[in-house]
Amino acid sequence: MADRRNDDMRPDPFDSGRIRYHHSPAEPRAAMPDFEAWQDEAAPPPELAPARRLPRISMRWIMRGLGAIVIMLVLAIAWLAITAPLSQSLKPPTPPSITLTAADGTPIARRGAIIAEPVHAAKLPPHVREAFLAIEDRRFYSHWGIDPRGIARAAWANVGSGGVRQGGSTITQQLAKNAFLDSDRTAARKIREVMIAFWLEAWLTKDEILSRYLSNVYFGDNVYGLRAASKHYFGRSPEKMNIGQAAMLAGLVKAPSRLAPTSNLKGARARQAVVVGAMVDGGFLTPAQAEDVQPQRVLASRPRQLPAGTYFADWVLAEARDQAGEVQTEATVRTTLDRDLQRAAERVIRQAGLRQAQAALVAMKRNGEVVAMVGGRDYKKSAFNRATQARRQPGSTFKLFVYLAALRAGMSPETMVDDSPVEIAGWKPKNDDNRYLGQITLQRAFQRSSNVVAARLTQEVGVRNVIRAARDLGISTPIANEATIGLGTSEVSLLELTSAFAGVAEGRYPVQPHGLPDVRGKSWYSSLTGGQKTMPDRIHDDMLTLLAASVRGTGRAAALSVDAYGKTGTSQSGRDAWFIGFAGDLVVGVWVGNDDNTPNPGLHGGGIPAQIWRNFMTDALDLAPVVKAPVVEDVDPDAGLIGVVESEIAPIAGRLEGLGVDLQIDPDGSVTVNRPGPPPPPAPPRGRRREELQLELEDDPPPGF
Repeated sequence: MADRRNDDMRPDPFDSGRIRYHHSPAEPRAAMPDFEAWQDEAAPPPELAPARRLPRISMRWIMRGLGAIVIMLVLAIAWLAITAPLSQSLKPPTPPSITLTAADGTPIARRGAIIAEPVHAAKLPPHVREAFLAIEDRRFYSHWGIDPRGIARAAWANVGSGGVRQGGSTITQQLAKNAFLDSDRTAARKIREVMIAFWLEAWLTKDEILSRYLSNVYFGDNVYGLRAASKHYFGRSPEKMNIGQAAMLAGLVKAPSRLAPTSNLKGARARQAVVVGAMVDGGFLTPAQAEDVQPQRVLASRPRQLPAGTYFADWVLAEARDQAGEVQTEATVRTTLDRDLQRAAERVIRQAGLRQAQAALVAMKRNGEVVAMVGGRDYKKSAFNRATQARRQPGSTFKLFVYLAALRAGMSPETMVDDSPVEIAGWKPKNDDNRYLGQITLQRAFQRSSNVVAARLTQEVGVRNVIRAARDLGISTPIANEATIGLGTSEVSLLELTSAFAGVAEGRYPVQPHGLPDVRGKSWYSSLTGGQKTMPDRIHDDMLTLLAASVRGTGRAAALSVDAYGKTGTSQSGRDAWFIGFAGDLVVGVWVGNDDNTPNPGLHGGGIPAQIWRNFMTDALDLAPVVKAPVVEDVDPDAGLIGVVESEIAPIAGRLEGLGVDLQIDPDGSVTVNRPGPPPPPAPPRGRRREELQLELEDDPPPGF
């Protein structure tokens, strides 16, 4: 019986009924696999595995792919429209810059870039345009935003040099990067740059693209734009530049900070020669024309520009940036500065005859709007702002807080206090003139700036209450927890102390000094914390009474033809002298002293600071000069104004009659007393009272500590 395994034709159980034809017996046959090879976990033999078929790509999938590409392109354009607003590409981008203006809109200072009006490429001389095209983008007028030949050339040069030596960016790409992108070297940024370049080419003409590029490219020295650069370096407009000047500016684009001719003239001239050579290679110049180009010079002195630094501008800049937000383009911020008052402040400081001493002045409205600020005698010599940055001992001006605490404790200007020597925990304060009047009113003590009364009051009302009064009025600097603070031993700034006086003038405290108009309104934090507090009418009226008495006392040199209120202050050995007060709607503080804190013999708050204050107020409020008879009693001959030029003190002459006396005042300031009858008794020695003349200022000594 024949073996069926050897049949030439048999049904294949694994071929679904199909007949499998084997080769002839003469041909070798592969052996059938063992039974174990057909177990479920075993892989089918290679010779029996089904053949793989290539996938068939239908037209439907091709259309789906094209649709996806279109969707991605739309999404990319939307992404660009959000991250790089292309609508702004039709406007010339400007570099970061912030301009501060006075209250009337007049520019007073600029921080950031130096810029000028944009240029129009079509109106520039051909050699100016060609200098930039030769070194930056020779095929600018023939490509569509990117230059494949330039990219290939740069890539080949970079490979040969082993690093990045050349760039393949076109002028259009550079404009796209400068206008909308940062300087990150990422693929995403480069893709965006290319897309924006295409967009610019589609919407702008070549001359418009070149104009925007030249108007905003950086040329070193914080100068942006061709017009600003030509004026900055050569003192001429770009329309009048020669070939050498144009070539030098075109050469700066590669490394503007390093090649700026004001600091590296040799490097700028070498780069100028490279640009001239590129103009010859590009066919823009003939060799003969290139030979005639001379190395260029730059201005020895810079043209006069908008002031780049004033004390007020330095102080207000941080607040201005906060208001303007993140300054990515040019911004203009209006301030509270009054130009007329600022000029008056600078003038009175300049004319004060300070010799080696420094001075500072702050003028603000009662609501804290700073309208004038002088931080020193000369900003060019020293930008240190003594009105805001310096911390000095305020002397007797700090008594404002001592007497405020006393009024809060229930005292009044008529309250009797003891002006006699006192010792507090081993400390023995003394009056400046070593005179003690015994029982006097609180008003009289403030008028003559009694040190012993201030020390007694500080002890009686408590140091904490004095500190609290200072804090309530806005003093934030450290204050020692000791009785000596009543005499002004803790340091404070002129701006803060002037703001404290503004709180008294306004009757609401604290007053926040600010240099920008308050357009934001009350903050939520101020609403929750209560904001300003109103001073009780009784205390407010009593404070005005005390401050007015001081102007008739130690601050008599600050008297005006209108009601004036203020307080003098002098630290030990005349190191610091102050006068702070208010009249009308202005609150003004003046400080005089040396930067090294050395003594100034004869300097006191009732001298130069009071005079500066009076002169400024007379000008600011448009007042007539005050002509008063000098006080005959208690005048310290050593308490005169130091360093005041004779022309600054107006001569006083005239005749004062009445009250039983006849005073003849000579132009030299001498006083002759004429009385009917027997001659008056001789004047008592210095330091004793004159009972004969009961004038309003009968017992006012020179300013105290």
